[in-house]
Amino acid sequence: MPTAANLLAIMPFPDIDPIAFSVGPLAIHWYGLAYVAGILLGWAYARRLAANDGLWPGNVSPISRTQLDDFIVWAALGVVLGGRLGYIFFYDLPAVLRSPVRALEIWNGGMSFHGGLTGTTIAMILFARRNGIPIWSLFDIVATVVPFGLFFGRIANFINGELWGRLTDVPWAVVFPSGGPFARHPSQLYEAGLEGIVLLLVLAALVYGMRALKSPGFITGVFVCCYALSRIFVEFFREPDAQLGYLLGTNWLTMGMVLSSPMILLGLWAMLRARRQAALQL
Repeated sequence: MPTAANLLAIMPFPDIDPIAFSVGPLAIHWYGLAYVAGILLGWAYARRLAANDGLWPGNVSPISRTQLDDFIVWAALGVVLGGRLGYIFFYDLPAVLRSPVRALEIWNGGMSFHGGLTGTTIAMILFARRNGIPIWSLFDIVATVVPFGLFFGRIANFINGELWGRLTDVPWAVVFPSGGPFARHPSQLYEAGLEGIVLLLVLAALVYGMRALKSPGFITGVFVCCYALSRIFVEFFREPDAQLGYLLGTNWLTMGMVLSSPMILLGLWAMLRARRQAALQL
């Protein structure tokens, strides 16, 4: 158990301005740039996947580059609206009910991944039906590129000094300006590594090495399951939101764990369904 002595400020937070640059009175924040970078890199990777017919069932891509260009707007709206609404409902509803204008104050809280996932899923279903695209294949292509957004988003969280980890005395601990004079886990970087880099490489290996896109829904299942496991693992090092704290009187259960746990079963179901469908077509 870390002691007060070794938790006192030892390693200061890197001096990084949350504002990347300013254009006149307009301040451009790293957090906003992270969303732009994640969406644009994901879009570029998705276009590359869509152009490779050999990766898809019947060696025919289910979506054109033009359709992907149209979908990026739908995806952006799903991420932003779903992410903000998800945070409000999952983490900040009492405060918003007391002061509805707080819903627009994204600096009071921010975004929820689970809400963004829900919003993007709705956008994908509507877009796929409108354009005659197989829903599971669209799910797969989006799941493959989401780690870009997760990586940059968590890096932005670190730069902002938010969503920091629990108290610790590990050598790489960081003292965050808003976290008191104590060393904490840089849990944002743990998530950037697991949910961003590791998950991106795992999915790329399945796409190019095992041709997993030929079994619609399998990549989606892997993504959902692996994200949930990564998030639950990191929650043991991440400080829970102050307004919620730990749940059910425990000193370890968090809302992130609760929201992620059903995703494991959902991911396993999607993988089994994809394999079953592939077997029926043999």
